[in-house]
Amino acid sequence: MPQHATSGLHRLTRTHKLSVAGVAAAGAAALVFTVVPGAGADQGKTQATAVENVKPVAFSAVGTTAEAQQATIAKQADSSAAKGKAEAAAKKAAAVKAAKAKAAAVAKAKAEKARATKAAASRTAVRTAIPAAAKPAVKPAVKPVAAKTAAKPAAKTYPDNLDGWIRESLAIMAKKGIPGSYEGIHRNIMRESSGNPMAINNWDINAINGTPSKGLLQVIAPTFKTYHVEGTSWNLYDPVANITAACNYAADKYGSMDNVNSAY
Repeated sequence: MPQHATSGLHRLTRTHKLSVAGVAAAGAAALVFTVVPGAGADQGKTQATAVENVKPVAFSAVGTTAEAQQATIAKQADSSAAKGKAEAAAKKAAAVKAAKAKAAAVAKAKAEKARATKAAASRTAVRTAIPAAAKPAVKPAVKPVAAKTAAKPAAKTYPDNLDGWIRESLAIMAKKGIPGSYEGIHRNIMRESSGNPMAINNWDINAINGTPSKGLLQVIAPTFKTYHVEGTSWNLYDPVANITAACNYAADKYGSMDNVNSAY
């Protein structure tokens, strides 16, 4: 027999083999009854009946076996599937349980760490508070603050004479912006009053009009009031007030007392 035919036969299942065996047996039986000499019509009929009975028996046995095998396979498949589902469910339940256990362990560890930290902080606070309570409070030394006094510049003093009066008047004029020089003031004073702060003119036109000229620079009362310089006395006979008001008047009328060379 060719090799490929043999390999095909080996590939036949058990069910196929049983079917082939049944058919072969039925064929052999039919052949025997046919070749026996003197066999009558009844024998032929009996043989045909036997052949008919043999064939269904063989195929019936094969079908029953196949059905049983299929039922067994289906049962095994159902059992395997059920077992697989049960194992998967068990693994899933185990994983969930393990995750819950891990989460609980982590939460417990955090809680224990927090309690330990809080306890350590409390102990530190207690240790710090005890020495602080035991030691008396030390007040910081307060340094005496020196009283600050605004140092006022000492007021400049001038001699109570013609030189001092002229110099003090020049200082006031410089602050007020009134022009004039020592020489120009001194020259006019010597002409008007010879340096006498109480000098008075009772004979000129001003005297006739009732306003005599008075003081070092012979100033009449209306002129003194008009050109009085703030910070000086309102007494027309005061030497500094008289000089300063006269220089203020001369600056307005002549540009400066330095420009006055006669009665003004």
